[in-house]
Amino acid sequence: MGHPQNGRRGPISTILLIEDNKQNALLMRRLLEKNGHRVVHADEGQSGLGMAAAEPPDLILIDLGLPDIDGETIIGILKRIPALAETPIVAVTAWPQETAREMAQAYGCDGLILKPINTRSFTAEVEKYLRR
Repeated sequence: MGHPQNGRRGPISTILLIEDNKQNALLMRRLLEKNGHRVVHADEGQSGLGMAAAEPPDLILIDLGLPDIDGETIIGILKRIPALAETPIVAVTAWPQETAREMAQAYGCDGLILKPINTRSFTAEVEKYLRR
C-alpha cells in the first residue's frame, strides 16, 4: 500500500466515519479522500459497529449525537472489540465546546473535533490521531 497518492507517499489510511448528517459526511469524506485516505461511511451506529468489526479501520470518526445509539454506548462497544483496541476514536460533534470535551473524555475518545469543521484544518486535525 505504500504507493504515491495525490502527490504523497505512504500508506493510505482507512477511516470509518459514523455520521448521520449526509452533508457533513459528504464534506468530511471529500476532504479526507482528497488527501489520500480511504473513507468508509455509516449513517447510523448499528451499521458503523458492523463495519468496524468486519473491517477494522485505522481511525474512527464518530458523531456523538447519532439517532439510533447514544455516543457513550457505541464508543463503549467499539472499545470492547479486540480488533479495535488500538484504534483511535475521535468524536466529531456540534455540541457546545465544554460539553463536548467533557463527554468525549468521559466516553473514552482519543480526541475531539468540533462542528462546523474548519475545511482548511480538518484533514490535519484527523491525521494527528493517525500518527499516534
